Amino acid sequence: MSVSARPQPEARERYRAFRTITTRWMDNDQYGHVNNVVYYSWFDTAVNAHLIDRGALDPGGGGTIGFVIETQCQYFAPLAFPQNVEAGIRVAHIGSSSVRYEVGLFAEGAPLTAAKGHFVHVYVDRDTHRPVPLPAPLQTVLESLQCPS
Repeated sequence: MSVSARPQPEARERYRAFRTITTRWMDNDQYGHVNNVVYYSWFDTAVNAHLIDRGALDPGGGGTIGFVIETQCQYFAPLAFPQNVEAGIRVAHIGSSSVRYEVGLFAEGAPLTAAKGHFVHVYVDRDTHRPVPLPAPLQTVLESLQCPS
């Protein structure tokens, strides 16, 4: 049985766009750091806010919406209230109707990720929930977030 390499934090340069997220009092758990479930919320917030800001997503009225079908996170250092978090965003893979987003969470100004993870969106028709090709405006924004391997 082979032992895989332990995941390591990543540098800021690995991400294409950033969004600042302010921690809230309620984010901390009884151990004095942000609870793990909050990290997944930050992933969604960072990516979807970026897409909305760039005109690639209209969550209230657009005909195409994204469903999360996979998610994962690795933790390296604690984050806690009161602290600003900087979410780095990149796209690892663009399919015909799906996208793998990768997000790195940094303590404000820190050079390495406190946590990193990914989620996969499948884009579907709002009414039928059937997969659809990525709309052109979304495709353009996604391409701008791709990083070379």
